[in-house]
Amino acid sequence: MPVATPSPPSTTPATVTFRPAANAADVDPLGDVRVQASDGTLASVSMVNDSNVAVPGVITPDDLLWKPTVALGYGRTYTVTVQARGVGGTPVTRTSRFTTLTPSNQTKVSLTTTSGAAITAGGTYGVGTVVVAHFDEPIADRAAAQRRLSVTTAPTVQGSWYWIDDQNAHWRPERYYTPGTTVGVAANVYGAALGDGLYGQEDTRVSFRIGDSHVSVADDATKQISVYQNGQLVRTIPTSMGMGGTESVAGQEFSFWTQPGVYTVMDKANPVIMDSSTYGLPINSRLGYKETIPYAVRLSNDGIYVHQLESTVWAQGNTNVSHGCLNVNADNAQWFYDFAQPGDVFEVRNTGGQPLQVWQNGDWSLPWDQWLAGSALT
Repeated sequence: MPVATPSPPSTTPATVTFRPAANAADVDPLGDVRVQASDGTLASVSMVNDSNVAVPGVITPDDLLWKPTVALGYGRTYTVTVQARGVGGTPVTRTSRFTTLTPSNQTKVSLTTTSGAAITAGGTYGVGTVVVAHFDEPIADRAAAQRRLSVTTAPTVQGSWYWIDDQNAHWRPERYYTPGTTVGVAANVYGAALGDGLYGQEDTRVSFRIGDSHVSVADDATKQISVYQNGQLVRTIPTSMGMGGTESVAGQEFSFWTQPGVYTVMDKANPVIMDSSTYGLPINSRLGYKETIPYAVRLSNDGIYVHQLESTVWAQGNTNVSHGCLNVNADNAQWFYDFAQPGDVFEVRNTGGQPLQVWQNGDWSLPWDQWLAGSALT
């Protein structure tokens, strides 16, 4: 009886699928890049860029799928080489190339306070801290940019972004933070199309902590600054605020009020050179000045400070004589300077002039419904 001859084993080669397809151009560097095997398994996968730098990746436990584990670069050509085994162990080698998109322009994001100073990682800030995401290029698609911005807190705090202009988005909660809150901010803009050919350059993130509650209230009805720490009154400081009124100098109108509203401490310096010509008031005019001022705590973008001024001690607590700053004596100035931290709340009440504006550092002066309306996602 004849002996049956066994059938030869199947030698079907593996099928390898590349995504993106071979020779693809303008590929999203954060897009779906993968290699898949069917009718077999992946033995090895290597990816290198046009500088022959390897791109790390991972193969799934079933040896059917490979993906890179890092973001790809802009404007690079990548070569993917695959070794696969088909049914019966038949080896096959496949190669594919593609090129990622080249942005016409890129933007970087800085995470700062309203002073423009970078937020210090692990730093301590006040309960009124406002986070600023500053883009170094104008943003055409604010909604796309805002979707890449995030703030997380512990405990959870509800907040929102408000666009001051096309380069600056501010974030704050509805109410002041609770002391001890931790805050993490991220601008995950890399690979994001932000309109008019602009793409995010790189991701940025930082975290910080909210310190003790420092809230100061300057009341023109009493001409006193009441300073509270964690709800307790710790010092009462006589002050002389803006003399009020306006004056036209060289065709420009100047206001000499300490505007009412909710400010925050921006920064401080000892000393500060205060020069009226920096905001258009000539030094040699009747109300012009250039002085070196000690123990100065800045509250606004247009130059409102709490600072020492011995020449107005006679007026402090009874008469407003300044150009808009809050003058205090030497002892109180040094004490407040040491006490103040960026993001502390400073309220001005019962003064004249226009209410404090957002651009001046008046983020907290804006009612919450108006703040929400400044979001690009409303």
